[in-house]
Amino acid sequence: MSTRIAKSRPRMRKQPRQARSIATVEAIIEAGAHILSELGWAGFTTNKVAEVAGVSIGSLYQYFPDKLALVEAIRRRHFDHVLLVISEAAAEEKPLKQFARELVRGMIAAHSIHPMLHQVLLDEAPGDRGSRAAHAAFQSQYLNHYATAVVAYRKPRKSADTEIVARVLSSAVEGVIHNAARRGMLDAPELQKQLGGLICAYLSGVKTV
Repeated sequence: MSTRIAKSRPRMRKQPRQARSIATVEAIIEAGAHILSELGWAGFTTNKVAEVAGVSIGSLYQYFPDKLALVEAIRRRHFDHVLLVISEAAAEEKPLKQFARELVRGMIAAHSIHPMLHQVLLDEAPGDRGSRAAHAAFQSQYLNHYATAVVAYRKPRKSADTEIVARVLSSAVEGVIHNAARRGMLDAPELQKQLGGLICAYLSGVKTV
């Protein structure tokens, strides 16, 4: 994550309640994610976000006091999307190949909408204590979901092994997905096939070295 850490800032000014206001906030967050992915932090302004979202700048500021508050909303939505993918893949008993297929497809889908978003959020967009806490909470939940899969498919002998295997597996999946996003290769069928095979081989305990 960016080392430019600001002091804690206010989050959303208010939470949307009505369907129309919820749709407005969602449009603003989606537009912000698009601009961050396409233009990076340097090209990210509230005026551009409002224009792409099709709302007035006043409507944007009605919910977000500044662009850092908007970035936090984008960051948290991205985290929620990724957590949903891994939690759904690991939620119920299923064959290992099915788990791997669902995990890979879900991760690719989560990163295909705005391929460069994750990198910008980590490397460019400023954060504060709240964003660091949100990222720490995300990492904890993320690893817990992977640990659930490790216990189900690899059945390690010790709890310490579960955490290590979960970290290795999550890092491998992240590395492949993020590198493919940077290179514009997320839609390559062979990528999906090879990553699924890697997950199956690792969780089945097949020794490759």
